Amino acid sequence: MRINLLVFTAIAASSTLLSNPLLAKAAPARQEIAQAPTPQPTPPPATPTPSTPPTNTPTQPAQPATPPQPPQPTTPTFTLPSNTPAPAPAAEVQVLVGEVAIKTPEGQPPLPPELQQRVYDAIATKPGRTVTKTQLQSDINAIFATGFFSNVQAEPEDTDIGVRVTFFVLPNPVLKSVNTEGTKVLEAGVIDRIFGSQIGKVTNLKDIQTGVKELEKYYQDKGYVLAQIVDIKATPEGNINLVVSEGVIEGIKVAFINEDGKTVDKDGKPVSGNTRDFIITRELTIKEGEIFNKNTVQGDLQKVFALGLFEDLNIGLAPGTDPRKVIVTVNVKERNTGSIAAGAGLSSSTGLFGTVSFQQQNLGGNNQKLGLDIQVGERELLFDLNFTDPWLAGDPYRTSFTANLFNRRLFSYVFDSPVGIGADNDTPRINRLGTGFSFSRPLSSNTTASLGLRYERVSITDSNNAIATVDSLGNPLTSSGTGQDDLLLLQFAYASDQRDNPIKPSSGSVFRIATEQSIPIGLGSIFLNRVRASYSYFIPVNFLNFSEGTQALAFNLQAGTVIGTLPPYEAFQLGGSNSVRGWDEGKIGSGRSFGIFSAEYRFPVFNIVGGVLFFDYGTDLGSASSVPGNPAGARNKPGSGAGYGIGVRVQSPLGAIRVDYGLSSNGGTQFSFGLGEKF
Repeated sequence: MRINLLVFTAIAASSTLLSNPLLAKAAPARQEIAQAPTPQPTPPPATPTPSTPPTNTPTQPAQPATPPQPPQPTTPTFTLPSNTPAPAPAAEVQVLVGEVAIKTPEGQPPLPPELQQRVYDAIATKPGRTVTKTQLQSDINAIFATGFFSNVQAEPEDTDIGVRVTFFVLPNPVLKSVNTEGTKVLEAGVIDRIFGSQIGKVTNLKDIQTGVKELEKYYQDKGYVLAQIVDIKATPEGNINLVVSEGVIEGIKVAFINEDGKTVDKDGKPVSGNTRDFIITRELTIKEGEIFNKNTVQGDLQKVFALGLFEDLNIGLAPGTDPRKVIVTVNVKERNTGSIAAGAGLSSSTGLFGTVSFQQQNLGGNNQKLGLDIQVGERELLFDLNFTDPWLAGDPYRTSFTANLFNRRLFSYVFDSPVGIGADNDTPRINRLGTGFSFSRPLSSNTTASLGLRYERVSITDSNNAIATVDSLGNPLTSSGTGQDDLLLLQFAYASDQRDNPIKPSSGSVFRIATEQSIPIGLGSIFLNRVRASYSYFIPVNFLNFSEGTQALAFNLQAGTVIGTLPPYEAFQLGGSNSVRGWDEGKIGSGRSFGIFSAEYRFPVFNIVGGVLFFDYGTDLGSASSVPGNPAGARNKPGSGAGYGIGVRVQSPLGAIRVDYGLSSNGGTQFSFGLGEKF
C-alpha cells in the first residue's frame, strides 16, 4: 500500500533560508553541493487508487560558482532518502578535509547539541579524510534520512589546513499536534496513543512514518483493509494533518457467474440470473456511504450463502468515480432450486398408492419457497401445500410469512397397542385436514417471535378410513364423542439464542417458549391453552483428545402443560428419539403435563464424525389420569422412565445426521435416527 506524504518544504518555503540562499555570499571559487536528497523509487498504489499530490523532484546538484536555487513551493512527497552512497565516478576528484562544521541558516536559532550529534553521527565526512562530491551528496542524504531536517546544504571552502565543509541544516519545527481528516470509524484516542509521545519534540519524519504505518495496521486489524493514509499536510507552526482514505463504499452491485466462472457471456454482455438483486443486497450489512470492512463482508457472505440459492459466491472490488471510494460487487453462481419427483408403492394400510412431489426454493427469483406433496391411494388422498416468504418485500423488520394447506394421516402413539379400535383391535390413525399461517420476526440479533393461526378438522379413523369414536375398551377418542373435532388455535412463540455457535455450540444457552390458545368452534367446542418451554445450556470441556474440535457438556430441560379441555390425541407423548431415547415412541406414557431432562457429552472423533454420550429422563408428572379416557393407564404405561447410551454425529450439507443407541430403564433398547441434534 503506497503512502504519499508531504515533506516540510512548506516550512522551508517561509523561512529565511529560501529568501536568502545559503551560498549567496559564497566566493565564486568555492565548491558547492546541492542541498536536496537523492530521489528514491516509490511503489505504485494499491487498488482503489487514491488521488495523490504531484511529486516534487529534488533539486539537481548546482554547478561550481553558481549558488543553489531555493526549492519552489510545490507539494512534494514524503519519501526519506536512502543513506546508501551512490557509486562514485572513477575519475572523481578527492580533496582533504581539514574541518567539518554544522550550522543553521542565517537568522535561525543555533542547532541543539543533540541534533548536532545526530548530524555528526550520520555523515561520513570527517577531518583528516578525503572527500568527493559524491560523498558530500551521500552525507546530505544521510542527514535527511534522520528525519529531523527539512533542508540540508553542504558548502566546501578552501583553507590553509584543507577544505572546510560546512553543513547548513534547517530542523523541522517542534510538533504541536497531529490531526486527521476524512475519518468516520477512527476511534477516539488512537491518534494520541500513536503520536502522543512525539508532541513537544522536534518533528521527526521517520517517527511520523512509523506512526502512519501503525495507524494503517490499526485499520487492518479492525477489518478496514482498504484504509490508507493518502497525504500528510504539515504547517510551519508544527501542525500535521493526516488525510485518510478509509475505503468508503460508493455502490453495491450484483453479478451472476456462469458455468465458465465468468460474469459476461461470449458476446461480452453481463450474465443474467434468476434471483432478483434486492434479495441479495438486503442481506448485506454493508451500505453505500459506509466504510468497507472485511469482517462485516465475510459475515454478509455467510448470510447470502445461507439463503440456499447459490453454490458459489465472492466479492469483487473496483475503484469508484472517486478513486478514494470503492464499488463492491457480489458475484454469485446460482444453483438449481427446483425439483419434481414421482413414485408409486403398495402398503398394507393404504393399498396401492402414488406420490408426486414438487419443490421450488426461489419462486419468481424472490427467494420464496413453494412445495407440494401429494399421495393418492385406494382409500385416501393426502397432500401438503406450503408457501414461505422468508422476508416480506419492503418490510424493514425482516418479517417472514408461512402458509399451508394440508391433509395428513399419522399413526397415534397415544392410542397404540395393545388397545386398538374395532373388532380387529386396529391401530387408530389421526387424520388432520386444515390450513394455517404464521408471521415471524427477529426482535434482535438473537431473539425471534412468531404469531400464527391454524385450523384443523381432526378425525380418528381405522385402516379403512372409517371414523372411530371409542377404542376397544370404550374410551372416547375425541372431545366431541363423534370421532371428529374442530381445532382453531392462536399460536405464539418466542426464542432467545445465546449460543456461541448455532451448529456446534460449546457455550451459551437457548430458551424457547410456545403457547397455543384454542377458540371454541364447531365439533367439540374445545377451549384449551397449551404451554411448552425448553431451556438448553452448554459448557466447554476438554475430557478426550481423539481429534481437534468442539467438546461440550450439554443440558436440556423441557416442560409443558395443558389447561382446559384436552382432547386425548393432544396429550404430551413420552419416549422416542426426540423425547427419552432407549424407549420406543410414546411407550413411557402420555399426560396433560410432562417434564424431560437430558444431558450429553459431545466430542469430536475424526474429521466430520463426532460422538455423544447421553442420558434422558422423562415423566408425565402424574398427569396421565387427567387425560380423558386415561389412554396411558389403559395401556399400562409407566408414566416415567430413563434412557442412556451412545451416539454418532456425521456432519453433512443438510446438518448433523444423528444415530443413537439407547438402553431404557425397563431393560429395552432402541436405535434411533434423526437430522440435527436432539436439542
